[in-house]
Amino acid sequence: MPSDFDDDDSAQEYRDLLRECKELFRSCATEFTDQHPDLINDSPEHFLERMLDLHRGLVLKIFVEIAQADDRFSRRELALAREVFAHAWHVELDDEKLKESLFHYAETTHLRWDSLLWPFERLASFRRRANDLFSLVQRMGLMVAEANRKVDPRALQQLRCIVAEMQRAIQPVPLAADNPTSTKIKPLGQYAQRLESGTAIKQEVQTQQAQAVRRCEASAGKETLDDVLQALDALIGLATIKQDVRELVHFLKMQEERRKFDLPQTPISLHAVFTGNPGTGKTTVARLFGRILGAMGILAKGNLIETDRSGLVAEYAGQTAPKTNLRVNEALDGVLFIDEAYSLVAVSGDDPYGTEAVQTLLKRMEDDRDRLVVILAGYPGPMEELLQTNPGLSSRFGRTFVFPDYTVTELGRVFATFAERDRYQLPAATRAKLLLGFQYLLARLDEHFGNGRLARNIFERSVRRLASRLSGVTSLTKALLTTLQPDDIVLESVPAEALTGLENAERPFRLLCPGCQRPSRLPQRLLGSRVRCACAHEFEADWGEPV
Repeated sequence: MPSDFDDDDSAQEYRDLLRECKELFRSCATEFTDQHPDLINDSPEHFLERMLDLHRGLVLKIFVEIAQADDRFSRRELALAREVFAHAWHVELDDEKLKESLFHYAETTHLRWDSLLWPFERLASFRRRANDLFSLVQRMGLMVAEANRKVDPRALQQLRCIVAEMQRAIQPVPLAADNPTSTKIKPLGQYAQRLESGTAIKQEVQTQQAQAVRRCEASAGKETLDDVLQALDALIGLATIKQDVRELVHFLKMQEERRKFDLPQTPISLHAVFTGNPGTGKTTVARLFGRILGAMGILAKGNLIETDRSGLVAEYAGQTAPKTNLRVNEALDGVLFIDEAYSLVAVSGDDPYGTEAVQTLLKRMEDDRDRLVVILAGYPGPMEELLQTNPGLSSRFGRTFVFPDYTVTELGRVFATFAERDRYQLPAATRAKLLLGFQYLLARLDEHFGNGRLARNIFERSVRRLASRLSGVTSLTKALLTTLQPDDIVLESVPAEALTGLENAERPFRLLCPGCQRPSRLPQRLLGSRVRCACAHEFEADWGEPV
């Protein structure tokens, strides 16, 4: 198969790793059916296919989680993705289809590690090969992290998190401290520790993989506070959030300077509540929040572990506290981000397992107050109810960050980030149609409004519409392939009457001058053009509010 790699040996090595992983699942499944034919509920062929389905899900999850650590898929990462799809499903996809499939997976699929790895916990033939699986996962993960030559620190950190997640999924939650079955599986924490230090990995993987770890860590380096704050400032919108975070940073800096003079420290809790509708950037800011605390030396790592009720609350008595403790252990020296946190405890109050998870979490927050920051996230109303019904939570989470819905202009800029990434041009009439559509949807939003996800979904549907429109064109040009016309924009749920008048190039739009911050009006035809304000400041009139 053709490869987009500059060095085709890298592509071949990745294919070999995929095949080796598949063979591991195949050989374990075959051994199990040979030794225990009475324990499978269907035919050996069906059991084998189910195990190979787990393999497919595993290699795709590893790729997506590491490649998407920097919120984009590069050309070389797409080449690796092409290898994954060819290996697992025997299909060859072009870049557009690859991106569509990968974004769809990242957006809609939430395969859990324990669902993918259950045979390595429960079946002896698989359990004996757990160390081999760890080795393969690290080797595949390192290749994805190295795909772009220079590794983003987030990619390497995500690989470490994957190793920790696998360890948690494969080692069962002990029902009691003295339960002898809890030690049946060989402890695998050494893998995460060796990956962290970048040494001694050659005992489990090939020598060149150990060298790859050192190259990764050397190129990643340690982030500075300025680097992370620049990433925060680069986010679209969220002006109040950025201001609140910077005020906290300034306070923490002052605390550090006071400490140098042996001055009293003002007690402060870094635990926080993030409230807002979906797609408003809560997870992104939480990840940056951890990186800020890591860069300041307040947290040793600053990584983010994301979970929800299912990651903390067990189904059987006696298992919730151990399960919650395991998740907290993974987040130590970093941030534990609990999404839809209001679901931890049932509104009716009759939820002993959820209550146990909260009590365990509160205890760990106190015991590990210097090593753990917890962020609870969810819709504003339910989150307020959760804090009011539990005094322990409300006393420890005194800081709330409110994430507003994006404005019409901000949604346009979110859409533009996807267009710029894939080198699509947006004429003035196209921008006008998007702004009118966003205005209509915002006027009717509810708590399920998608915000940034809505903009991405519209972009993806619009690109598919463009592809369909060009399917019958015989002489394609670069302009045709890179220009999204108004007819290409797909705005579901927006009636045609809300989009009338696009042919009127003089329709007014309101926007603020970045120089004097005064509102101005400009005609539709100037959207996307450079203009000069009355204050003499020049800027690009990229997006505006329809008048």
